[in-house]
Amino acid sequence: MKSKDYSKSLIGMMGFILAGLVAGCGSGGDGGGGTGTATVSMTDAPACGYEVVNVTVSKVRIHQSDSASDNAPGWTDITLNPPQPMNLLDLNNGALASLGETPLTAGHYTQLRLVLDNNNGNQPSANWIVLEGQDPKNPNNRIPLDTPSAIRTGIKLIHQFTVNSGQRVDLLLDFDACKSIVKRGNGTYALKPVIQVVPFEQNGIVGFVATNLLGNNVVVSAQVSGEIVRATVPNTTTGKFFLAHLVEQGRSGTFDVVITADSHATAVISGVPVPTSTSITDVSTSGAPIPVITPPTLEASQTHSISGTVTLNPLSTTDETVFVAAKQTLNSGPTVTVKSQVAVAEVDSQNNLTGNYSYALTLPIGAPSFGPYATPLPIVFTRQPASVAGIYTAQASATGYAAKSSLSPVNISGGDAINQDFTLTP
Repeated sequence: MKSKDYSKSLIGMMGFILAGLVAGCGSGGDGGGGTGTATVSMTDAPACGYEVVNVTVSKVRIHQSDSASDNAPGWTDITLNPPQPMNLLDLNNGALASLGETPLTAGHYTQLRLVLDNNNGNQPSANWIVLEGQDPKNPNNRIPLDTPSAIRTGIKLIHQFTVNSGQRVDLLLDFDACKSIVKRGNGTYALKPVIQVVPFEQNGIVGFVATNLLGNNVVVSAQVSGEIVRATVPNTTTGKFFLAHLVEQGRSGTFDVVITADSHATAVISGVPVPTSTSITDVSTSGAPIPVITPPTLEASQTHSISGTVTLNPLSTTDETVFVAAKQTLNSGPTVTVKSQVAVAEVDSQNNLTGNYSYALTLPIGAPSFGPYATPLPIVFTRQPASVAGIYTAQASATGYAAKSSLSPVNISGGDAINQDFTLTP
């Protein structure tokens, strides 16, 4: 993904304070007395197949009750006046966009709502995308995102936090653009926001990817047990990446770092520690970036695909976000996600959802490289045996469907694996 110059003045590593902030009055606290402060910022993981993912934020709302309706008394509002557009794809590698701050009566809070501006009819005036390969500066390339009515009352986020008198609480909203955009079978695009509150503390994993690899859609992710915790794309000039905000204050974590690139075999670094909420762990340097040459890492590789259909049973009455991932289990190493995709809903001749979601994941057949984390750097990689190359397991999940289905491992070394279909149930 490319960084967009026209919005760089709005985005910085420390975030930016939006002008015209108006803070509403909050309800009484929990009896603790006094007033503290809450700040709210936003960040993002990289999106899949887009040059721009633009959303326009008009308000952040905070309440002590997780069941409070949008018109209940007791809300404290941070109002952005005028509403602020932002390209989510600029908010990676630790970059933050500040949404402002507000005083809060000391007490315990459980609900936040992120309110986006509504598009003006079918015009891409507030929330829109530009497809990958299109000129982001040409307004004719803007495709409006259909925004559900719930966005007008706020995207509900349940997160417990306590505000103490005279103290500040920093809240960071992770807006996952990749999982939040659904292309419908009729060619339109819908915004189905996937947002979570993540640690604000500046911690994580930093490294460099060789610049000659950067034209191949490089993605770097931090994973735990094959689940992506955070992903980013390297800086398009330096190759530097930063997997930020991985652990909360008072906690530690250990992560697998997965590096993928189009038409290249995967590289995995296992057991990367982030010992504290202020720790930043290096996995490579500008002088010795990944890929390493001896032994070869992230080698060029032929690709084949896994494709099929995900069926929802029973059929949902609304659009659903179906997420499909291809996972690979390393010999004497972890299971990691190599490629993922938001599946596309199919429609019938009357433009009705059929409940089927098609997917296709293009994957390398070359053996991945694996290196356990160790110091001093550089990480020592070894190529996985041929028994691992081209072997993947596809898994799927869907909003509102608790069950997950997993396909048996398939070997794509000799060609594409088609008709890999499975069904999700509630």
